[in-house]
Amino acid sequence: MIKIFKTSYTIQALVILFSLLSIPAIAQSLPGLPALNITEQSNGETTYSLSLQILALMTALTVLPSLVLGMTSFTRIIIVLSILRQAMGTQQTPPNQVLIAIALFLSFFIMSPTLTKIYDETITPFMAEQMSAEDAILNGSSQIKEFMVKNTRKNDLSMFSDMSGTGSYEGPGDVPFSVILPAFITSELKTAFQIGFLLFLPFLVIDMVIASILMSLGMMMLSPMLVSLPFKLLLFVLVDGWAMTVGSLASTFVAI
Repeated sequence: MIKIFKTSYTIQALVILFSLLSIPAIAQSLPGLPALNITEQSNGETTYSLSLQILALMTALTVLPSLVLGMTSFTRIIIVLSILRQAMGTQQTPPNQVLIAIALFLSFFIMSPTLTKIYDETITPFMAEQMSAEDAILNGSSQIKEFMVKNTRKNDLSMFSDMSGTGSYEGPGDVPFSVILPAFITSELKTAFQIGFLLFLPFLVIDMVIASILMSLGMMMLSPMLVSLPFKLLLFVLVDGWAMTVGSLASTFVAI
């Protein structure tokens, strides 16, 4: 009985080993999709295979978060909202997910004129086969550059332009992404911290007043942050702080 079990196990092992060894031969005999298939059409345009298009799409989805952070109004908004939450002293309220959602929706509202222009002047002609892929990419990138240049400080743009040695540019579309991206991010950080400083001041005054009152009353063991929190919330609600903050943030951007 033991010999029969050993023989069956040996046969199963040989079958599995033969299957593993035969996989490469079977794979080589089967026709596969070409990794790169470039076709030249009669009108001079170049078309790419479906597998290469899928690869390009997956690559674009991978870098999409970086594009949202570096080429839209998201960076300024999320930094200002984070500073506002810290100034109010509410710790994790609103939570990070809520702040990110507010920043995303507000960024979509601010970027909607640019996105609409890209859709009307680039995507629609490309889908109607009135524009090649190369021209569509150039047209769309020039419109994104126009938004970034209008919302970038001239000093930051000049600094990175001088560092790269590219000199002056005739229009927003002539500015390379290697120059406009760091200049735009630097300008957004500076503007966000300036707005955050102005938002921090009234809450700082409330903290100082509450701390002075507690010290004068001899309540050294009572935390001023705990006492000042209701007054901060009351002030923020009375002045309609969320509408004021969101509206002010949206008005700081220049649309194309």
